[in-house]
Amino acid sequence: MRHTERHKTHRTGWLRAAVLGANDGIVSTASLVLGVAATGASAKSILVAGVASLVAGAMSMAAGEYVSVSSQADTESADLAREKAELAKNPEQEHAELTAIYINRGLDENLASHVATQLMAHDALGAHARDELGISETLAAKPVQAALASAATFAAGALLPLLVVLLLPTAALMWYVAGSSLLFLALLGLIAAKAGGAPLFVSTARVTFWGALAMGLTAGVGALFGVAA
Repeated sequence: MRHTERHKTHRTGWLRAAVLGANDGIVSTASLVLGVAATGASAKSILVAGVASLVAGAMSMAAGEYVSVSSQADTESADLAREKAELAKNPEQEHAELTAIYINRGLDENLASHVATQLMAHDALGAHARDELGISETLAAKPVQAALASAATFAAGALLPLLVVLLLPTAALMWYVAGSSLLFLALLGLIAAKAGGAPLFVSTARVTFWGALAMGLTAGVGALFGVAA
């Protein structure tokens, strides 16, 4: 009987970027809207500030993710090139390193050596990348995927408070934006926890707390100094 297990680690690359993007989109745009609204600005000024936040934030998230994850990918490529050269120059030493790794994981010396021999015969670089360097296909850096996921989810997250600004009256805008944004953040926490297999309450509380803190501080600055923060 075939046994199948559903793991979550293959989602870590895009899930991290997506949650970061959506969280940033909601928090930064809602905070900016609240800060501008606290100054007594018009609905048009609030909307313009929110749209500018959406566009600038999405581009910034994409650029930041691409640059940072590309740096990780460059490091991984350099390590793989170095390992490939070492395998060609001194395969015996590399075999000994792999054997030592398997011994430390609980295999006896003979079995560890046999496993290292077979894995190196099948794919020496892949074996060393995975077991010596910790680089695998599942967890390898993917800059374009991270950039697109982060930018798209930032835009989606930022759009939510902007819809509130468009649809609801300016008089009670601060309460509507704050309340709806906290609800959006709670839903984001639930979705992220479900997708990643994390505890629902912890994830939801964490996202909601920091979002509420950011919006509260920004609204306070706007009210105190009469400028958008």
